Amino acid sequence: MAAPCPNLELRPLGNTGLKVSSVGFGAALLVESSAPSEDEAIASVREAFRRGINFFDTSPYYGGTLSEKMLGKGLKALGVPRNEYVVSTKCGRYIEGFDFSAERVTRSIDESLERLQLDYVDILQCHDIEFGSLDQIVNETIPALQKLKEARKIRFIGITGLPLGIFTYVLDQVPPGTVDVILSYCHYSINDSTLEDLLPYLKSKGVGIISASPLAMGLLTENGPPEWHPASPELKSVCQAAAAYCKEKGKSITKLAMQYSLSNKDISSVLVGMNSVGQVEENVTAAIELAKFGKDQETLAEIEAILSPVKYQTWPSGIQKS
Repeated sequence: MAAPCPNLELRPLGNTGLKVSSVGFGAALLVESSAPSEDEAIASVREAFRRGINFFDTSPYYGGTLSEKMLGKGLKALGVPRNEYVVSTKCGRYIEGFDFSAERVTRSIDESLERLQLDYVDILQCHDIEFGSLDQIVNETIPALQKLKEARKIRFIGITGLPLGIFTYVLDQVPPGTVDVILSYCHYSINDSTLEDLLPYLKSKGVGIISASPLAMGLLTENGPPEWHPASPELKSVCQAAAAYCKEKGKSITKLAMQYSLSNKDISSVLVGMNSVGQVEENVTAAIELAKFGKDQETLAEIEAILSPVKYQTWPSGIQKS
């Protein structure tokens, strides 16, 4: 397969030495209810790589391990050297529940590597740690991941979750350089940019920053969020009004939201779920147009004004789909 197009920005991932594409490929959607066929899923992975996306993220939780299997097939189909792409998977959250014990996460990576058809993953992340004991994460889970790092099954260690306080809690208790990456979601989008307040702290720790769900799990789309979305009726209604306003102006709220998230270069990669060649094209085009022309400041200001009554309104962890 030809090398990826050199038109998507690569950004440093903290102190890891890795450079990841500004747009990351979230593989959770490969196994949603509207998931594509296997051929289409593989085609979307191939197109993502061709268009310059080199960062791919999955989890054994997504689709009850099917996401890892599908992504593994897509990556194998690339036919390129392993060092040309960065793979992140997770541990601790499974279709049967949460288990952050050293024994389970150690077993988990072997299972993930088999499904992904890889010898190692670049990043192994503790998945949604607010649902476990943060002290267990610090004292048991992360030390187990350090052993996996020594065994060269993983290169770097990450943590993910919704409440921003979990990141400072863990990072303040582990030695510098122990946690390499954090993945935050729904906290750097037009309706909620609270991750911005944490960026100086994270940078001081040398941590790579991944921001997922720039569309706020469907709030910032014309079709609106899925039924399970835990946002308040007010937040859903105001976001729907913002999307309708964009449509009236001939603008795409999805593109505006992507470009808003991509514009902060302290964020290493903006991770978005994709399951079709068309979605890959849409997200990469948004990034390329941002680099060439900048943000649509006028429309963004109008949208932010519409969203101002619900700015920073979030929801408690509980119902989660990535």
